[in-house]
Amino acid sequence: MQSKAQSVAEYLKELPEDRKKVMIELREIILKNIPKGFIEQMSYGMMGYVVPHSIYPSGYHCTPELPLPFIGVASQKNFIAVYHMGIYANPELLNWFVTEYPKHNIQKLDMGKSCIRFKKLGQIPFDLITELVQKMSVEEWITCYESQIKKSK
Repeated sequence: MQSKAQSVAEYLKELPEDRKKVMIELREIILKNIPKGFIEQMSYGMMGYVVPHSIYPSGYHCTPELPLPFIGVASQKNFIAVYHMGIYANPELLNWFVTEYPKHNIQKLDMGKSCIRFKKLGQIPFDLITELVQKMSVEEWITCYESQIKKSK
């Protein structure tokens, strides 16, 4: 479910109240804890946290006019999703997250390549998301991203 909202404030305004509360809390956690250099904007119809062109002029290789994505947060039809590109690209970070998750949540981890799905709004491990957001700087993300792109070419 991609939103047509032009701003994060507009995106949050269109959410149902129960979801809005959770999404606002996730946003506050990210804004407070994400390393310096990432910026917030609407990205792919969701709240996005990206490396701006002012830091990484090449942008995203698939669509260079877009900034390099890092984290996305979306209210999907049946769940809240946190998309973390670092988990997708960095096996050590993925292993850390998969190991830590059961310490913070009794629910089975529901995850895709970069997508962490939370079907029960009351069981989102905000403290673990806080740690995850802090784990990778802009510079580390760019280095990781470039090493993965070069492998795929």
